[in-house]
Formats: sequence, C-alpha cells, structure tokens
Amino acid sequence: MADDKVSRRDFITKSSIAASTAVTATGSAGVHAAEEHVQSDYAVRTKALVSVLTKKNLINPATMDAVVDYYENKVGPHIGARVVARSWRDPDYRQRLLADARAVAREDNLTGAQGTDLVAVENTPKVHNLVVCTLCSCYPWPLLGLPPSWYKDTAYRAQAVIDPRGVLRKFGLELGDDVEVRVWDSTAEIRYLVIPERPAGTEGMSEAELASLVTRDSMIGAEKLESRG
Repeated sequence: MADDKVSRRDFITKSSIAASTAVTATGSAGVHAAEEHVQSDYAVRTKALVSVLTKKNLINPATMDAVVDYYENKVGPHIGARVVARSWRDPDYRQRLLADARAVAREDNLTGAQGTDLVAVENTPKVHNLVVCTLCSCYPWPLLGLPPSWYKDTAYRAQAVIDPRGVLRKFGLELGDDVEVRVWDSTAEIRYLVIPERPAGTEGMSEAELASLVTRDSMIGAEKLESRG
C-alpha cells in the first residue's frame, strides 16, 4: 500500500474537473477582471439553462432562490457543527444525543425533509468512527448539507469497509493500533453523525467559537480536529 498522503478530493478515482471558460476582454484591466470572474463550464451552462427556462415560464426564480437559501442557511455542516459544539459544552445534551439523536433533532427542528433515524456516535481516544454508504450516498443532509464527492465515489464506498485504516491513512490520519475503528454503513432508514473529539486547548471557548472549529469531514470521521494553542 502506498504511503503517500492524498487529499479526500484526490482519492476519487473518477473525478470530473470542470474546464474554465475562456473570457475575451480588451485591455489589461479587462483581462484582470476576467481572471477574477472566470466561471466553470458547469456554472455557465447552468446560468444559460436557468435563463431559458425562466423566459419560457417553466421555472420561478423566486422558488429557485428559496431552494438556494435552504441549502445555504437551513441545512449544511454549520448546523451539525452547532450540534457538536453544544454536545461538547453540555454533558446532558450530549448524553441525550447519543441515546436518541433523532429525538434531539426533532426537538431542535433539525430533521428537515428526511424522516430517517439519526444515530450519533462519538470519537474517543480509543474509538474512531467512520461513516460510509456502501450502496449509494445516504447522508444526513439536514445536518451536513450536500455530501462531498469523495463520499459518493465507488473507491471510498468499497475500501472504507474493507480497509478503513488504509483509507484514513490516505487522508492523512494515522491511528494507533490501540484505537478501534468502527465503520457505520448509512442506509435509506438510518443516517449517522460522528461527534469528533473536542480539540485540546478549547476549554475557554464559547459554543460559537467551538462550532467554527468543527468541519464537515470530522463529522463523517474522515479527519480529526487539531489541538488549539
């Protein structure tokens, strides 16, 4: 097995890289502005498609804005990060979360459109949890937003079950032999949220400050949060 560290994005075996669009502008100022606003081919196509469908009255721009607002503000990793941060500061909340995460999500109105069971698992110095969906890309959207590309890739879905330590090593996370690795397979009925270990040196931080440290990938178990200070 190769020891070279790769990014989670590079782990994908069949990646699709959007080509930058060529923008023609006259004068150095125009070239500079073009360089700052280069858009991917997908972005240009999407805007053109939206424009055509809007002119034909097939879509409502206000509805699309509401969808964008939903994914930017009402779901996403910042929601899960707040849950994690609160669990670090509030032992009672943490225990309730570990006992019945779905009930807690309902109380906090975090279930979104998914009616699935939510299970929270916690990382400790002796246990590291990793989430995968071996069939497709089942994922707790209300708490983490859209799943990352590598999470949906066939290589990750297969190797995370067969050799989770090897996958984590590829991601740059080397775990000791004394650490148990538990792999959780998400399904259409059950989604998982990993509560990462609280980083050392954060004892005096507020809940908002703690939430800013929590990453999406740490809530999947693909990385550990670094100590502060």
